[in-house]
Amino acid sequence: MTADRLRVAVVGCGDIAAIHLDAILDAATSGTDGGVEPVGVCDVDQTRRAEAATRAGCPGFGDLTDMLDAVAPDVVHVCTPHHRHADLAAECLARDVSVLLEKPLAHTLDDGERLAVAAEDSAAILGVCFQNRYNDTSRMLREILDRGGLGRILGARASVHWFRDAAYYARRDWRGRWATAGGGVLMNQAIHTLDLLQWFVGPVTDVRGTVATLALPHVIEVEDTAALRLQHRTATGDTVPSVFHATNGHVENAPVTVEIVTEHARLRLDTDLTVTHDDGRVETFHPATVASGERAYWGASHGLLIDDFYRHVREGKRFWIDAPAALESLRVIQAAYDQCPGLSR
Repeated sequence: MTADRLRVAVVGCGDIAAIHLDAILDAATSGTDGGVEPVGVCDVDQTRRAEAATRAGCPGFGDLTDMLDAVAPDVVHVCTPHHRHADLAAECLARDVSVLLEKPLAHTLDDGERLAVAAEDSAAILGVCFQNRYNDTSRMLREILDRGGLGRILGARASVHWFRDAAYYARRDWRGRWATAGGGVLMNQAIHTLDLLQWFVGPVTDVRGTVATLALPHVIEVEDTAALRLQHRTATGDTVPSVFHATNGHVENAPVTVEIVTEHARLRLDTDLTVTHDDGRVETFHPATVASGERAYWGASHGLLIDDFYRHVREGKRFWIDAPAALESLRVIQAAYDQCPGLSR
């Protein structure tokens, strides 16, 4: 497949699909690694479907099965509401069509585990969009930790302080509902930071915390605020804590922060990466690319992840952010919800 153009389709033509279409169209015109060819878009909403089809220069479909039958894509980008992720991705995988799935892996842990089995049974490749792992500063932080020169990790903290008002939920009727979103701030916004935290520190072995609906209790069913204390197993076999706070009740979308404390330094990731050594030295790393505009909080690295996913598909290699990787954050979120039975789910 190395010399051939990948036949690529998109299911779900809402907000996030625009970012995927940007990357697809860039790859279609770049000519590198064989390029890609957009062959279909799919959405139940006729207006969104028609707009995406015009932009991509390919047919539009109202049903995934019809699109798979008609255009036989090599890769499908799943950009639908959360509750459709598992079924649509599983249908593609059953046909050995590779899938790049927007986060979360699924809207429930049970569906996520079911999709992980479907991926194992398929000859195709599944990837999940945790694009912030591709940010310059995220990769630098991980590289510094991997070198080991700062000593053992002692602990960490992270925060996501963002703003979502009633109008945000009104724009898409699947948001803010357990049946369709699967959760609130943890599932739909802070999941990216939970993914980074466990990628930096290690897999989570214990979850203690609380979630609540504090900002919009009469508007949404799901939580808009969470406070967690996690235990991680590090690469050196240690068990260390982290604290995590997330809310959609702030007045703006503040920069996400992640701080890692090691034996000999403190590493802080926000817009930049700052490493403060115990001897007083301070190193600052600036990202080469910073997202801007209304949806800057999505990050600037979707295109990098998508290009890398295409490379894995062409080479027939398992993608490194696959179902098992995506299940890590989903398990943390499920454990947090299980500790708050007062939530109506």
